[in-house]
Amino acid sequence: MTGISMNFGLLLFPDVTQLDLTGPYEVLARIPGATIHLLWKDKAPVRSDTGMSILPTASLAECPALDLLLVPGGPGVHALMTDDEVLQFLSLRAQSVRWLVGICTGTLVLGAAGLLQGRRAGTHWNSRHYLPRFGAEPSDKRVEVDGSLFTGGGVTAGIDVALTVAAEIGGDDVAKLIQLGIEYDPEPPFDAGTPDKAGAELTDRLLTRMALRLAEREAAVDAAVSRLASCPI
Repeated sequence: MTGISMNFGLLLFPDVTQLDLTGPYEVLARIPGATIHLLWKDKAPVRSDTGMSILPTASLAECPALDLLLVPGGPGVHALMTDDEVLQFLSLRAQSVRWLVGICTGTLVLGAAGLLQGRRAGTHWNSRHYLPRFGAEPSDKRVEVDGSLFTGGGVTAGIDVALTVAAEIGGDDVAKLIQLGIEYDPEPPFDAGTPDKAGAELTDRLLTRMALRLAEREAAVDAAVSRLASCPI
């Protein structure tokens, strides 16, 4: 596939977690022949959940034909899960793309668009239990591949997911060259990246900090499941 012109669409939205977007972007933009489109309803700057402003490059209405469609995560997914314009866009474009990608809680948006029925999928560990409500089989893998659907764990796992996509598109050597080019060779100072490794006490402390956001997510999933049941896309 290398050397062939390809269009990759990455959804950008208010309160996105920027690393969910920019980590995969850094990998996918280095695939030979790839053109990246950052997509939102308009081209005004979009503010991430930590205050970084990112510019869309195309509106949903003017988006070209896509080979790949990626949805990142972040607290902004709560609004997306019942956003008719976004969900209809995803549902329509998913019918023609070759690769569909969900990063972190972006996978829940794919579920709200009716795109996870009968599929294995992953998401952030604190939201994995929602996946069966969208008809998906939850996976705890850092990267999960089910046919043309690529998903995985939270935030930093997006780099791993994107490298897996790169290998699927261009072969292992293309993915390895990208990994080497960005010197992706993680050696974190702490081994606390999953609940199993962090332990119950740290996990409970984080969940307590996130209680309001998780309550909002619960309500958003309820609304999305209800919407999907009453008006399937």
